[in-house]
Amino acid sequence: MERIELGGIAVDTFIAGSGPPLLFLHGGDYVAQNTPFYDRLARQFRVIAPRMPGFGATPRPGWFRTVGDIAYLCLDLMERLDLNDALLVGSSFGGWVALETAIRSQARLGRLVLIDSLGVKFGGREERDITDIHVLPAEEVLRRSFTDPAGMAPDYGALDDNALLAIARDREATALYGWKPYMHNPALVHWLHRITIPALVLWGEQDGIVTPAYGERLAAALPHARFKRIAGAAHYPQIEHPDAVAAAIEGFAQEARP
Repeated sequence: MERIELGGIAVDTFIAGSGPPLLFLHGGDYVAQNTPFYDRLARQFRVIAPRMPGFGATPRPGWFRTVGDIAYLCLDLMERLDLNDALLVGSSFGGWVALETAIRSQARLGRLVLIDSLGVKFGGREERDITDIHVLPAEEVLRRSFTDPAGMAPDYGALDDNALLAIARDREATALYGWKPYMHNPALVHWLHRITIPALVLWGEQDGIVTPAYGERLAAALPHARFKRIAGAAHYPQIEHPDAVAAAIEGFAQEARP
């Protein structure tokens, strides 16, 4: 981990590999389980994966409270590292941050990949687009998140205090940024037309948090996007099938621009 100072915030950032820049924005949980995916991507890309403020050991100033704040921090990070034509990849909550980042500026972006993203409200007021994980039993959340919960979820009893604290901070920060309204920005759907770079929307075909139908609507709402399902995966396909997801991203990155 490297610590990068951005606007007075010391952001813990994983950096590995060489090649075209890829900025990965993590989800609200199971952050440590992305490590094999980072390693796989690092074969082809220079992977930059920041821990957002409030997550892990990255501090969160009192004034820093919205997904929009994180988006501006991502823009600052790309400027600080002088990233150009970067591939922006966001998973779950990180997909929401990626969308908010891209609608603000695509000056340093080349392509966008969304993996089972949250953040957009498509249905009516009484329709539940995104599962409220905080009202479900933990076992049900795991079942909706992974096709094989026993094989994917961490053994919390085997983790040390620092690892457990990081997980608690991840979950607390996700609730703080996304709770009101639940895990979406009501206005975001109206700004998606601003994202004119090529986009790939990847979705676990058994996602029980946000269904593939939601992912298809998201892809249709973006000007230059296509949708692809990942077989045998639920809400975190890059954790369950890192090779398949990395291969899809690599293929997308190598395509000629439309």
